[in-house]
Amino acid sequence: MDIEYFKSLDMWWGTLGTVRPFSNFNPDKDAMELQAALEKKDVNTVVRILSNRNNAQRQVISQTFEELIHKDLQTALKKVLSGDLETFMLQLMMYPLHFEAFRLQQAMAGLGTDEETLMEILCTKSAKQLQDVSVAYNQFYKKDLEKELKAETSGDFAKLVVALLNKQSVSGVVQRDIEVLSASLKGKKAEASPWIDILTSRDVEYLNKVFMGLEMETGQTLDQIVEKRFSGDFRMGLNILVQCIENPFIYLAKRLHTMKTPVVHGIMVSHSEEDLLCIRAAFIKITDTSLYTALQKNFKGDHLQALLAICRSED
Repeated sequence: MDIEYFKSLDMWWGTLGTVRPFSNFNPDKDAMELQAALEKKDVNTVVRILSNRNNAQRQVISQTFEELIHKDLQTALKKVLSGDLETFMLQLMMYPLHFEAFRLQQAMAGLGTDEETLMEILCTKSAKQLQDVSVAYNQFYKKDLEKELKAETSGDFAKLVVALLNKQSVSGVVQRDIEVLSASLKGKKAEASPWIDILTSRDVEYLNKVFMGLEMETGQTLDQIVEKRFSGDFRMGLNILVQCIENPFIYLAKRLHTMKTPVVHGIMVSHSEEDLLCIRAAFIKITDTSLYTALQKNFKGDHLQALLAICRSED
């Protein structure tokens, strides 16, 4: 762990993110150092500076860079960086809401839809965050996010993603909801609507009580119920939603364990200032290997160094 990181601990002790505001922040100095590093193609310095500042500070650096150097920092980064490292560093430079909107847009771009990334974002972000992401999506892509989701999905899965986008907290009665969900499983074909309505409108603590009651009533685990009674994209989506209700950090750790570059980028950038420490703890719990070590085994070069800088330390 580097000295600059330790210097910032006194200000942000207790945060669940790995990236924290740099306490001795000097945007003019950072901008000039970045300019010198970019001219020399000194990638290590670029990574060191940008990975040791939080997003708000990176935005100030970007603005200062343009004022002092009269160049756009992102454009300058593109000229020096390449490949996965370029992609990762440019994602770090995005505003958080823009980044989430970008991930959703990319998940729906092209011929196929990346349903799991859609679900990851919709299940792990709060109602307020998703409202803000919807606004950002409209600003950046001039399209309505809900309409885009409806166009790119279908059937019960489409109803599920739209309900998650518009999730709200509604009070309920645990036993009544257990009975409703249990009744939805009685027919030849399980009913999706009660699952969508209840699982997207109750808080996590409440839903875990419902899950416990439903398991006692049916004699099956939630995983078994979802696997046996539902199918297709809806089964996949419902399975992810249940995992995120039970423990979102375990789910995200499982996603990271795939070590697929876009997945690793997405989760690490999205959660670096929020709860990446929790995801790291979950990762070592389910794999017996730290995320830091796993990254070293799967990536290399400057790209690896940037990932390690955001992961921050060994567990």
